[in-house]
Amino acid sequence: MTFTHHEHTPSPEHPFAEIVRILGKGKKGSRPLTQEEAYNAMKMILADEVLPIQLGAFLMLMRVKEETSEELAGFAQASRDWLKANSLQPKFEGEDKIIPPFEGEQRGCAVDLDWSSYAGKRRHLPWFLLSALLLVENGVTIFMHGAEGHSPDRIYAENVLHHLGLTAATSIQDAQQQLKTQRFSYLSLEHFCPKLHEIIELRPILGLRSPVHTLVRLLNPFDAPHSIQGIFHPSYRAVHQHAALILNQPHMAVLKGEGGETERNPDVECLVQSVHNGELSDETWDALFTHRHVKSENLDPQQLALLWRGEFEDEFAQASVIGTAAVALKLLGKAENKEAAHELAARFWVNRNKQKF
Repeated sequence: MTFTHHEHTPSPEHPFAEIVRILGKGKKGSRPLTQEEAYNAMKMILADEVLPIQLGAFLMLMRVKEETSEELAGFAQASRDWLKANSLQPKFEGEDKIIPPFEGEQRGCAVDLDWSSYAGKRRHLPWFLLSALLLVENGVTIFMHGAEGHSPDRIYAENVLHHLGLTAATSIQDAQQQLKTQRFSYLSLEHFCPKLHEIIELRPILGLRSPVHTLVRLLNPFDAPHSIQGIFHPSYRAVHQHAALILNQPHMAVLKGEGGETERNPDVECLVQSVHNGELSDETWDALFTHRHVKSENLDPQQLALLWRGEFEDEFAQASVIGTAAVALKLLGKAENKEAAHELAARFWVNRNKQKF
């Protein structure tokens, strides 16, 4: 077989090639992205200006080295800017006129607490849902966002809402309406940032999580002054904390949650790393039990409503609900210290409207 040599005019380099080169130029030549480079990279990804092969290379190079706080902040800011320009600016039906961006009271559904839920639960039920609803019953407006995963053995928040008589929102506008009428809304990522959802869906193809799994926890679409996040790998706590600081998030708390969700495990000590008006703080919450609980043999989502109604007793579940609510109350500034926050959460639980769900 003979090969004929053809002269080719060199193609201009793709703009995203520089991003891949920065990350992949060997052990000595590669480096993390600056915040600005990370911003530009995510901006291109969200605008569909990146080829699939480049996206795959980018995601896995990031996965190998792990995200810095500056990279995460850049990714998050680009995503927030995309949301403001797209999902958060609906048109009037049948018209071209754009409604101004929702800001402050104009949007009519100011969110107090942004709550991310992307991990799913495997060992226990998502008791954190009851923590959120307990806060809602006591005047806190909560926007929860998440995504279903590909793990058949995990329970995701969206799939159990109906057991509490709740329906997931299907758009930003739907979420706004729910926030106005019931102070709580859950919206899946696919309905407000489909590109990021599409990347999360690549996990079974790539075999690994990507930086998007970390980034989505920081999205805070409604720009809530308080944000709470759960992570699984402890090293990510400080990365989230410092990214929130860079993003000027007024109040944020991150903890190693049960199963990676935003839920305090009452069986173990819990380190909560926070940002409050530009100040970093770390706070250790003690375990609520001296012994470890065995995981349930059968995870029955109906127990969520039964526990709320007082028709089912489980000390681990109740401690999870109260303990998680206490961390959120401290973050929200509703209590001066951990003890007061726990007492307030316990009082809310005792006085809850058991007929609600």
